[in-house]
Amino acid sequence: MELVITLDSLVNRLAMFGSADRHLKLIRDAFGVRIFARDSTLKLEGQSGSVSRAAAVIERLQEVAKRRSHVDEEEVAQAIAAEVGNTHHSPAGRLEVSPRGAPVTAKTDGQQLYIDAMLERDLTFCLGPAGTGKTYLAVAVALSLLKQHRIKRIVLARPAVEAGEKLGYLPGDLQAKVNPYLRPLFDAMHDMMDFDQIRRLMANDVIEVIPLAFMRGRTLNHAAIILDEAQNTTVQQMLMFLTRMGQSSKMIVTGDDSQVDLAEGQTSGLSDAVRRLGAIEGIAVVKLTQQDIVRHRLVTHIVDAYGAPPKGRDKRGT
Repeated sequence: MELVITLDSLVNRLAMFGSADRHLKLIRDAFGVRIFARDSTLKLEGQSGSVSRAAAVIERLQEVAKRRSHVDEEEVAQAIAAEVGNTHHSPAGRLEVSPRGAPVTAKTDGQQLYIDAMLERDLTFCLGPAGTGKTYLAVAVALSLLKQHRIKRIVLARPAVEAGEKLGYLPGDLQAKVNPYLRPLFDAMHDMMDFDQIRRLMANDVIEVIPLAFMRGRTLNHAAIILDEAQNTTVQQMLMFLTRMGQSSKMIVTGDDSQVDLAEGQTSGLSDAVRRLGAIEGIAVVKLTQQDIVRHRLVTHIVDAYGAPPKGRDKRGT
């Protein structure tokens, strides 16, 4: 698993890293992770549980380094000991999504990191294979924020790109034509809320599910804005989407960069955005792996068997 942490501008990095990066080396050795420091970012690589615990230590040290110009090595050791003792690292956070629905909790350490990132950052990118809960957890966090009145509305968007099949001219009105593309978002909501709740919220424009193209020209304030299947956006579409963010809003962008259905030669807006924006303060990039797959047990074996498509060929998936 890989996690990028952007340090707060108030953090005294020398105090946090220690002399000759001594504190980072202690964290690295304690959890068996790789830590790369560059400018205002830290990149952690390793097993999901180890990365999660190392990230928790770093976040704790950040808070100390915001308040004063020195962090004792003993404080680092205490923070590490607290996380080492938490061997199970079971997620304590529960997302209350509706009055009637059961709370949603993370099932893996990677999923817990993803939830924490969405709650703490204004813009979160999540990449990972099918079955890791990218869309499901994004919708759960959005509904939880809505229930707490921290946002006023939810906007769910997807690019209308066919996954290797040409569906032709679909019958019906505009809503009927775009519904097949938006079905996964409806599925996630239906798993957490009953039909009457969803219908009422959509009728009052509290929840809006739309194709990505319909986002142009809008500014969305006090909203949770989710872009699903973002690997199928072009660079210009991604730029258009990201610039819709208004005041007191959160954006969550999810996708599987191994399943790109764009025409050959087109650059995926998701990969491009992660490369351009991953080091900016306030933006989180979470990469889930096969270890975070929570669908049927065979999905993990299927993902492993297919692996990444060979270079030089279209990356097409289902």
